[in-house]
Amino acid sequence: MPARIRHIAIVSDQYALEGRFYQAVFGMRMADDTRPDRAVTVSDGYVGLNINPRKAGRPAGLDHFGIEVDDAEDVCQRLQHYRDVHFVKRPSTRPFAGISANDPAGNVFDISQPDMANRKSVYVEEARTEPRRISHLAIRTLQVDEVARFYEAVFGLQRRHAALGHELTDGRVTLVLMPWDVRDYENGGIVRPGPDHIGFTVESIDALKERIASVGDNNPHLRPLPLGGKEGASRLALLARCTHGSFQLADPDGILIDVAQG
Repeated sequence: MPARIRHIAIVSDQYALEGRFYQAVFGMRMADDTRPDRAVTVSDGYVGLNINPRKAGRPAGLDHFGIEVDDAEDVCQRLQHYRDVHFVKRPSTRPFAGISANDPAGNVFDISQPDMANRKSVYVEEARTEPRRISHLAIRTLQVDEVARFYEAVFGLQRRHAALGHELTDGRVTLVLMPWDVRDYENGGIVRPGPDHIGFTVESIDALKERIASVGDNNPHLRPLPLGGKEGASRLALLARCTHGSFQLADPDGILIDVAQG
């Protein structure tokens, strides 16, 4: 069985609020054994979204993602063929992550396999089809061609044509690799290379918009963070270059979301 993209991690000053947003708006479910003093974990039934509290020295935002494989030892042997790629075993307090590693551009990802001790229930649910589910994770990187070849060779993700950069899929979730260029940020604050946004597929964008409005009316703390002004418009235009979605927003802590109807 090929590798599977099975979790995405966020670091946030508002980790509990973030979890409630994804539950209320996208229908994600809370893990039965979530650790309220450490993190909040929600799931669409296939991808776990792990939202970690920010600690000193650690920036907030999209942080890393996790890949499930059948043989982690075999994958680690492949990683050793790359000079600047390294991996470390993770402590038992890190659910989803048996091993953490970096790609040739420095993006961090976790490696796990079904019988690893760190596995948690939200990560091993049988895949189910939900009307609102995570469809892709986008990363902006300088070495877009090299990074695409890396994930294809090491994990067997299937590369397919993309209008901008590369796309690699496990058959269900897509890793979108987009080129990073400092000139793209001339109208606002510069965002460093790395994870850029999460993509969702929903049954109806109109229904999602109605849900967002309803949730915000009931609890204004769960309203999306506005992308206003010249900088917000520039950021939305940059986000819209990802051809997967047709509706873009930011969650309450500013994580960018690209939504497609399907």
